[in-house]
Amino acid sequence: MSNSNLNDAAWEQLFNKYDILRHIESKGFFNISASQIKEFREPRLMVKFDHTINLPKLFADNKLAVLPITRGDYVISHFDAYHKFETVPDLPIKRVSLPAHIQSLDSNNISSEAIALNCAVASGIIAEFIEDSDILATVSGRMSSGAFSFNIGDTKTGRLRRVSVNNSQIEIDAAYEGISSLALFEAKRDLSEDFLIRQLYYPFRVWQSRITKPVKPVFLVYSNGIYRLYEYAFDEPNNYSSLRLVKQRNYSVEDTAISVSDIQSVLENAVIVDEPKIPFPQADKFERVINLCELVSVQKLSRTDVTQRYDFDARQTNYYTDAARYLGLLEKKKESRTPIYSISETGQRILNLGFKQRQLAYCGRILSHKVFNTSLRLYLQSGVMPSTNDIIGIMKQSNLCQVKSESTYKRRSSSVKGWINWIISLINE
Repeated sequence: MSNSNLNDAAWEQLFNKYDILRHIESKGFFNISASQIKEFREPRLMVKFDHTINLPKLFADNKLAVLPITRGDYVISHFDAYHKFETVPDLPIKRVSLPAHIQSLDSNNISSEAIALNCAVASGIIAEFIEDSDILATVSGRMSSGAFSFNIGDTKTGRLRRVSVNNSQIEIDAAYEGISSLALFEAKRDLSEDFLIRQLYYPFRVWQSRITKPVKPVFLVYSNGIYRLYEYAFDEPNNYSSLRLVKQRNYSVEDTAISVSDIQSVLENAVIVDEPKIPFPQADKFERVINLCELVSVQKLSRTDVTQRYDFDARQTNYYTDAARYLGLLEKKKESRTPIYSISETGQRILNLGFKQRQLAYCGRILSHKVFNTSLRLYLQSGVMPSTNDIIGIMKQSNLCQVKSESTYKRRSSSVKGWINWIISLINE
């Protein structure tokens, strides 16, 4: 049974034993201890939901979320606890460089959040982004929250609910203090739709009460050679739900210049292959296919691991791992009846390339398939994306695996559009 199913089953038992839904309906919340949770499953596995898609079924169905309030206690309510990452269209990627004397950092081998942060510091990304000078790394790791209270939006009533925290555990990935501010960083290597605001809010409240300088909560997401930085502010420090994006910037330590002629060259040199006996992709965001390959390249992952550690449900895990396998980037083997994914030789070779050659290599893998090759040719000829009907027409002539019904053709045509749009988005001459 997968981790999500185990969580679902354990939470269902807890909800039944303690009549949690009735308590929430009458009081608006329910406090639960780690010892109560442990009656059915390990608490650390039962309360870590970094994205809304990771929430157990009972939470998702009833629009509930859980927050820690002490080192061993949690509160469940209709909390508006998550925030969707903003999409800033046509945001440029600024090129930066590592100092010439740095030999121990390899911009092509960022295997952890800590190394991504170190590279961002060494290349000047962080100092420029937070607009401060003489920055130094200060507090990081796990620590106590101390005591504070806050208001948070209630998704059911639309009103604010009061929550009190006393010595909960918080964790800060990195903090950089400069002349005029302290920036607290949450760093991730996985691309996600949203994040748990608590990851920024609890550390913000702790340090906002301890120093006189402004405290800047910053989210850093590193993937495929791009450092995506988001600076947030809490317009009302006592209001968890007052989160606002201040700015977002993209940086790269590598050359990201790719021209139309680069793409056309890959297109013309692509050799069309026979369709593999793997389901045709239903994975609209190619950036996340790449990101999945990056995560699997660090260590082999089971299907459950991918679902648990990434912003996927079980169905999306199948779609995106199949998409990577379709391109020959991942391999799947069964160990004790459990599917295990590992990076293929081709996938690892591409990951080891510099930014520009890496993107063009991914394009080459995509464009070796007739559907994508023909669709991109139509796009470049007309300057607009081929219609859904045109793409479906190409798909029907391409001997695709496990695509038969009209509804399936239509759904999977959206992945063709998504991958073609990704290729076009690389052009930044």
